[in-house]
Amino acid sequence: MADLSDWNASSGAIRPVSLHEEVASRLRAAIFERRLAPGQWIDERALASEWAISRTPVREALKVLVAEGLVSATPRRGCCVTEISEDDAERLFPVMALLEGECAREAALRASDAQLQDLARLHDVLERHAAARDLDGYYRANHVFHSRVQELAANPWLARATDQLRVFMRLLRGRQLHHPGRIDDSIGEHRALIEALLARDGERAGRLMHGHLMAQLQALKALRASEQAPRRAMRKPTRRAKALA
Repeated sequence: MADLSDWNASSGAIRPVSLHEEVASRLRAAIFERRLAPGQWIDERALASEWAISRTPVREALKVLVAEGLVSATPRRGCCVTEISEDDAERLFPVMALLEGECAREAALRASDAQLQDLARLHDVLERHAAARDLDGYYRANHVFHSRVQELAANPWLARATDQLRVFMRLLRGRQLHHPGRIDDSIGEHRALIEALLARDGERAGRLMHGHLMAQLQALKALRASEQAPRRAMRKPTRRAKALA
């Protein structure tokens, strides 16, 4: 057992944030905001130079992000930002839908009236961003809303599992919102969800949240298909090209 005899609990002394933790925090924010894009290699030397630090805290920070799954390390090449593939998304969203659905169910049953009213105000922020077609603002407000529902569930074990997967959801940064019509569908799903939460209908809230996550997956798949179609068309030889060949 560790010797705590010299520790003064009343001193209020707190260990300052170490340099590599600050670097990890900066890198994490850059990844979530897509200033470091999925698949992008991270230049340790350039970051160290930009931030006027040695490469050691950068390397230590990258180890933290590797453990979190935000970056992937390749021997002799370095680290790159994790990219969520189509297969990853197909497996991730159904699990997240189960977790967030349970968050909504428990939040409807456990949150106080005041907390639910506060959640309704967060929904109003979503409404304003949707009306303005502000996709970035909508994404940010949506993240706050979903995180708040998770918090209101007041289940630490559920929160732990949800937090671990939410990191990977954030790597997608709401890309599905760029699919035509998706923001209208999304805010409609949110309206039904907040209605169920305010009515304390846990079962309905859980089903709606689950469906909301699965609808995001379908929109993401449709968006990717639409993005890939022009590339496939360019690769496909025309009849005239075939004849000339």
